[in-house]
Amino acid sequence: MLVGFDTSDDAGVYRLTPEMALVQTVDFFTPIVDDPFTYGAIAAANALSDVYAMGGKPLSVLSILAWPAAGDLEDLEAILQGGASKIHEAGAAILGGHSVVDEEIKFGYAVTGLVHPDRVLTNAGARVGDALVLTKALGTGVIATALKRGMAREEHVAASVAGMMKLNREVCEQMLNCEAHGCTDVSGFALLGHARELAAASGVTIEIEVDRLQFLPGALEYARAGAVPGGLERNRAFVAPSVQAMREIASEVETLLYDPQTSGGLLISLSPKDAARLTAGFVIGRVVERTDKAIHLV
Repeated sequence: MLVGFDTSDDAGVYRLTPEMALVQTVDFFTPIVDDPFTYGAIAAANALSDVYAMGGKPLSVLSILAWPAAGDLEDLEAILQGGASKIHEAGAAILGGHSVVDEEIKFGYAVTGLVHPDRVLTNAGARVGDALVLTKALGTGVIATALKRGMAREEHVAASVAGMMKLNREVCEQMLNCEAHGCTDVSGFALLGHARELAAASGVTIEIEVDRLQFLPGALEYARAGAVPGGLERNRAFVAPSVQAMREIASEVETLLYDPQTSGGLLISLSPKDAARLTAGFVIGRVVERTDKAIHLV
């Protein structure tokens, strides 16, 4: 075992040979959009992301499904088709899966990928002096909550969906051509939660330049209006003691730093000279010597 659960990494890594290791992960969740095809596609992109975050290439998947006994089979078919579209886009194979009867719909995948043992990227690799790059805008959790409350505008939902459906395949390929040292994907624990894991595992402090962050259209508006998912407040309660704000930050911006993301971007720690070459992302900060706080907001 090269990577287990001790540093809260995105996937486990098991060495098979000196040249080959398996990357393994599993992820599933309840619907966050109304369209079943889109839900399936997002669930697939989200599960695949954990393999990309480790620097791996997805190889095969097993689907995981909970479905009501009286559920619409056309909707089920659309969910499976949506997921399959993204699995095939990633170049992976669907080997089968498992389903159970449950009144609450859940769908996702267990994913197996391949990575060279010497090229595994983990939470523990960030180095002092590195630049931090984030590859997707923030705000999917707040926008999904606004949609459930009937507050979200169609164009804002569409932009959020487009971001969630985008695979992290391209940025993973770019990252592997750079001097990348550490990586994690930004998902349910939000930007600050995953930045905290990166800082803790690497023994460093993460400085985030708040003005450099990008937010999905409508996200700030819905955060101001109180469209806050329950997971956001749980993230805030857990992570806030590790965060020091070095300046005044607007409340809606601060809220979105704790917003749980679905199929979010990669947070990459890499040399500053290579950060500019990573066209699939934007620089949001740097890695500095460890202080009494894991994260500084500057």
